[in-house]
Amino acid sequence: MTERTNTKDTTCPYCGVGCGVSAKVRDDQIIAVSGSETHPANLGALCVKGSALHETMGSHGRLLHPSINGQQTDWETALDTVADRLRTIRETHGPEAIAFYLSGQLLTEDYYVANKLAKGFIGTGHVDTNSRLCMSSAVASYKRAFGGDAVPCSYEDLESCDLLVLVGSNAAWTHPVLYRRMVAAKNNNPDMRVVVIDPRRTATCDIADVHLAITPGSDSFLFMGLLAWLHQHRATDLDYIEAHTEGFAETLAIAQQYSMDEIASRAGLEQDTLTTFYQWFADTEKTITFYSQGINQSSSGTDKGNAIINCHLATGRIGKVGAGPFSITGQPNAMGGREVGGLANQLAAHMDYTPEALETVAAFWQTDNLCQQPGLKAVDLFDAVAEGKIKAIWIMGTNPVVSLPNADKVKAALQACDTVIVSDCIAETDTTATANILLPATSWGEKSGTVTNSERRISRQRSLTTPPGEARHDWWILTLVAHKLGFTHAFAYESPRDVFVEHAALSGFRNGGKRAFDISALSTLTQQQYDDLKPVQWPVNATNPEGTKRLFGDGRFVTSSGRAQFIPLQPQGPRQEPSATYPLILNTGRIRDQWHTMTRTGRSQRLLNHIDAPFVLINPSTAADNNLAEGDLAEISTRYGCIQVQVTLDEGLAERQIFVPIHWNDQYASRARVDSLVAPLTDPVSGQPEFKYNPAAIKKVETPQWAALICAEPLDCSDFIYWSMAPVADGQGYCYRVATAENFDWQSYLNRVQESDGCAHYSDPAMGDERFICYRQSQLTLGIFTHRDQKALPSPDWLKDIINKPIEGSPWLLLAGRDMAKSDKGRLICSCFEVGEKQIIQAIVDGACSVKHLGEQLKCGTNCGSCLPELNHLVNQTLKIDAA
Repeated sequence: MTERTNTKDTTCPYCGVGCGVSAKVRDDQIIAVSGSETHPANLGALCVKGSALHETMGSHGRLLHPSINGQQTDWETALDTVADRLRTIRETHGPEAIAFYLSGQLLTEDYYVANKLAKGFIGTGHVDTNSRLCMSSAVASYKRAFGGDAVPCSYEDLESCDLLVLVGSNAAWTHPVLYRRMVAAKNNNPDMRVVVIDPRRTATCDIADVHLAITPGSDSFLFMGLLAWLHQHRATDLDYIEAHTEGFAETLAIAQQYSMDEIASRAGLEQDTLTTFYQWFADTEKTITFYSQGINQSSSGTDKGNAIINCHLATGRIGKVGAGPFSITGQPNAMGGREVGGLANQLAAHMDYTPEALETVAAFWQTDNLCQQPGLKAVDLFDAVAEGKIKAIWIMGTNPVVSLPNADKVKAALQACDTVIVSDCIAETDTTATANILLPATSWGEKSGTVTNSERRISRQRSLTTPPGEARHDWWILTLVAHKLGFTHAFAYESPRDVFVEHAALSGFRNGGKRAFDISALSTLTQQQYDDLKPVQWPVNATNPEGTKRLFGDGRFVTSSGRAQFIPLQPQGPRQEPSATYPLILNTGRIRDQWHTMTRTGRSQRLLNHIDAPFVLINPSTAADNNLAEGDLAEISTRYGCIQVQVTLDEGLAERQIFVPIHWNDQYASRARVDSLVAPLTDPVSGQPEFKYNPAAIKKVETPQWAALICAEPLDCSDFIYWSMAPVADGQGYCYRVATAENFDWQSYLNRVQESDGCAHYSDPAMGDERFICYRQSQLTLGIFTHRDQKALPSPDWLKDIINKPIEGSPWLLLAGRDMAKSDKGRLICSCFEVGEKQIIQAIVDGACSVKHLGEQLKCGTNCGSCLPELNHLVNQTLKIDAA
């Protein structure tokens, strides 16, 4: 029989860029993915995470069946149990004893049904989402200024601007497809300038004309100073301010309280550098300020967002080509979730808890049970779980035991909660371990619905393969629970299309231009039209049936007065300060090839080849002060907990600053959940936590011996000082890096964890060098390589290769840690084409003296481009050494 291959268009499930994906499907399996040439968000480009989507599929590690208290059950029993528990708790303790915690990785249709069931019919306002952790301050600042949660810009503006200001955004790693568009725009426009504002020097600084390495937390002072400077130098648009805004005089008066000396001092900048940035902003009509978590994840993130918006309002740079304040979303559907009311302080369709909105939503949903006041935001919500006020919580598609601040408290709260329901596609996560009821949900490639990206563009995510096991769509699970609770008529959904057209109709219901979000023109889509829906930017209504590129170009806003609001604010620094006990400043964030808590990207071997273990970045001087060197194991502590990660030296950080990635969890490392160190301090307006500034301490952990292990099955790591794990492709094995005590008894460990046909052994006690190759039927089952110096251990790349090969003849070649058929490429730099550091350096030495030449020779840097900054660094470094 001839195999048939189909190509289908869908959308990437990672960051808020919302890239279109073309997937090749054969025999109900995704065999390859590429960027969709016709999707406006990415125009054929795709980052390495998107390019590896097909590698994260498969049934290994998936949650395949419902379970109750650890026992597998059928769907009917599981749904009955969920409905019975929710009904009993509602009747006994009231609806406020029930909470839902959702995810920006859900589709809009899933989100809509969850919000409607919880707020509209169960009657609880306690519905929040992990978007609270990344986007809520940007939302709050837009709402205060414009009257609605409405990003005014489009991606095209990034290519049309003459000044691009990136604030708190490492776009090269977090939004690499947009970063490539920025690089291309700068190459095509010799007059374009780029300013990067970030306490640390990141990969994004590779395109910066100026890098403002500001004091952490000083963003508000910087932009308040800019507002005063613009006015002083007659660079404000007084006609625009008079015609379209309110509150300028009061806002300016506060900004003028700070002198340039004080602003420069607060920001940690030289006055000349500060003046250069201010002058460029004043002189450049087409200015985009592109900002992300470095602004949002702060105890004053909303004010920081408004400080930026104030400067754009003062210059009239709103709704124009190449101009505007552009907050970039962290998750694929954070915006779609906000459209349906996924945040606790929202109702639905961008409506708040006003008397008019309450009456509007109740009338549309035809319910008498609508909750009447906002619910608890994420941090407060899990505090209420800890206090026993919330008796049941339903967590969908997210991992709060890893991602919330003070994460150990969150874990303990869920472990003690009466009813924890978790819908997920992965069986073993830090959060599923706390669940009473587990419900297997579909994953990317199986789901069908819509998502909205950072430029307000709605795209279809299409089902490509059959869900494995008994996995079901989230909207379906919620709908059936609603039926069992007696709400059948209000939840008569048979497909995602049924949900979407209701959502679209609600967006236009009694709107009349009062709300920017309006997709009512899509409320009459047939099933075929829904299936064929092309990417479109809202609003999509009778006035704008083909969508809308930019908002507020006419100077009219969705505030009560129709005018934009300047927000007078007193700049605030972080709410904690370093001390003698905790003298360092801990910053957290993302790395290039991983996503959130690694439940999906951690399944791809390729995505762990660039960075395969948790780490702390630290300035060499600060490391020396704390007796730390490259590769050492360090313990980082705050008043909330401690973790252990390895040291990476980085001169891009200032002294006494450290950076740890957010991704690692208890499945991939022994103690690396960095959010267990983060204080539960939140912005008073948005409720978003301060992830970017935490006083911390660091100290060396003695590691008498290191070991690298490769095995076919997961290992018991409880006897080790430290461990981290990276999977082998397609679930074929596991690669561990561990630290142990002096003279660790490996033979006893082997006897406890491994049964094999044979085991070859080598030992050199003087060097702590001990090696074991265990095998069964000529197939390696466990390899152990130990040494006092971890640099002497074999590379993970080599280890992952040998687990898939039969042992031919004697195992002694493997025992020596070598396989002559495999060359050492060095640390992976380009994940798209698996090009290593040693290959790149050799190519440069042989004459490839530019990134362009490297791309022509090795293909590195020619796909997603996220490795371009590292390639530039290697070219410059190698040529400099060669010249010397």
